[in-house]
Amino acid sequence: MESRQFFIGDIPALLYGAPSDRVWLFLHGQQGRKEEALPFAYAACPRGAQVLAVDLPGHGARRERGEDLTPWAAEPELRAVQAYLDARWRSFSLRANSIGAYFAMLALDEPDRALLVSPVLDMEGLIRTMMGWAGVTEERLRREGEIPTSFGETLSWDYLCYVRSHPVRPWRCPVEILWGGQDHLIARETVEAFADRQGARLTVVEEGEHWFHTPEQLEALRRWESERV
Repeated sequence: MESRQFFIGDIPALLYGAPSDRVWLFLHGQQGRKEEALPFAYAACPRGAQVLAVDLPGHGARRERGEDLTPWAAEPELRAVQAYLDARWRSFSLRANSIGAYFAMLALDEPDRALLVSPVLDMEGLIRTMMGWAGVTEERLRREGEIPTSFGETLSWDYLCYVRSHPVRPWRCPVEILWGGQDHLIARETVEAFADRQGARLTVVEEGEHWFHTPEQLEALRRWESERV
């Protein structure tokens, strides 16, 4: 597989595939990295497209920079990535995981197509769910600003306020969603309501989790990608 590593400004990037006028932008999720795009590239590049992946703040090659993965950090970066894409390819599509899908809907203009895996479709709802897990009220979060939790996430009043004041961009392009029936972060009613509202096609892997990682889950993921790329 032909590949090249480079930077878009300060953003580490990885490009797979032979030159083409079409490109897929791959965005990883929490704790991910750009190299996760390789299996998807094996599906997309033989069909005449390239795949561009980037490391989001604090992830991949950026782990030692002291950065936080926040929407106010990711949003301007992804707009810079889109400008890079628009200047070099005729069209771009999106393949995004989890919070990467949320950042894409927050920052990017409408792609030609979007393939979303375990997408965070209601960030405010997810934050409120985590507040419930931690027994944190909105008033307490406003008062204290940040509250670490026992499950490894830090609740942030600034984050919640940003999400509320920066709604995601509506897309009219074809959207495909792969979701696991055992996903404890994204509720079935949330993903089904989004699919109905956006006219997206939803595929459910009942034994899947938020993170597709078992051999069976990964096989379902690869089959889904191959059928839809």
